[in-house]
Amino acid sequence: MTATTVIRASRPAVILVDDDPAVTHAMQFSFDLEGLDVRSFRDGESLLSVGDLPETGCLILDHNLPGMDGLALLERLRAAGVRLPAILITTHPRAALRNRAAAAGVPIIEKPLLTDALLTTVRKALARQA
Repeated sequence: MTATTVIRASRPAVILVDDDPAVTHAMQFSFDLEGLDVRSFRDGESLLSVGDLPETGCLILDHNLPGMDGLALLERLRAAGVRLPAILITTHPRAALRNRAAAAGVPIIEKPLLTDALLTTVRKALARQA
């Protein structure tokens, strides 16, 4: 990612990177009802190629992505100066992944997303920016 253009949105932004269309659609619908502006990407390369991210918001990164995993994507974003808070979503994270996420300061929300834990974590991340 080269230079990053800042976009100011009227609604808080959620940048979602997940390759599962059903999960993406469900999260877009749910977060839209909550008044959040969801921008979705199928993989890390797609997000990195965009170049313009919101000034405030939250990243939701699936760990199991084609190409680079969610934490590798976050490392690339951080290296490019993106400081949005991030949340990692995955199924059955092992201890090594939990340790990597903790070292990066990223909470993990486990799939399937059956409770409101993800929305609650997103709201907390957005509130810290306000």
